Amino acid sequence: MQDHQWQAIIDCDATADGQFYYGVLTTGIFCRPSCKSRTPKRENVRIFATSDDAITHGLRACKRCRPEETVPQNELAQAVLQLLESRYAAPLTLQTLADHLHISPYHLQRTFKKATGQTPAEALTQIRISAARQLLTSTDLPLTTIALQVGYQNLSHFSYVFHKETGTTPSDYRRRNGNDEKSASAAGDHSADADRLY
Repeated sequence: MQDHQWQAIIDCDATADGQFYYGVLTTGIFCRPSCKSRTPKRENVRIFATSDDAITHGLRACKRCRPEETVPQNELAQAVLQLLESRYAAPLTLQTLADHLHISPYHLQRTFKKATGQTPAEALTQIRISAARQLLTSTDLPLTTIALQVGYQNLSHFSYVFHKETGTTPSDYRRRNGNDEKSASAAGDHSADADRLY
C-alpha cells in the first residue's frame, strides 16, 4: 500500500474512488476510499485494483459505501473543476492535475470527459476566457497583464485563444463592452501585434 492510498483512506477521499479498493482482513469487508466507516489499522488493510479482486480474495462488500456498485463520476469531475477554478492562472497540465488528485492522467481525462462532455483542457480554456472577459470589461489593465493573470505566458497566445473562443480580439471585445476609451492605452504597444494574428 502506498502512502497516498493510506492517506486517502484516512481522509475518506472521494476523488480516490475507482482508483482502488481497500479490504480489512480482520472484518472480511472491503470498501471505497471514501467510506465513512471507522479507519482500520494500517497493518490489517490490503489494497485491490478492482472490486472483483477483493471479492475473489473472499471479502464482502461494505453495506455502507457499496463498493461493488458503479463509482459516481461526478465527485471526481467536481474535484477537477475546483482545481481548475482555483489555479487557472498557474501553468497546469493533465499530469499536474492527476498528481494532485493521486490518479492517472488517463483516468482523469476519461472520467472528466464522461462526466462533463469536455476535456480538462477545454474546461480550463473556458474558465480562463471567462476571467479574461471580466477583466477586460471591469478594469483598464493592459492586455499583457490580463494575459498573464489568466494563465497565458504571452499576449500572442492569449489573443489567439481568445479570438478562437469568442470570435473577436481582446481589444475589440473591450471596445464593444464599454471600455473603448480605455482600450488603446490599455492595449499598449502590443495591440497591433494582437491584430496581426488574424
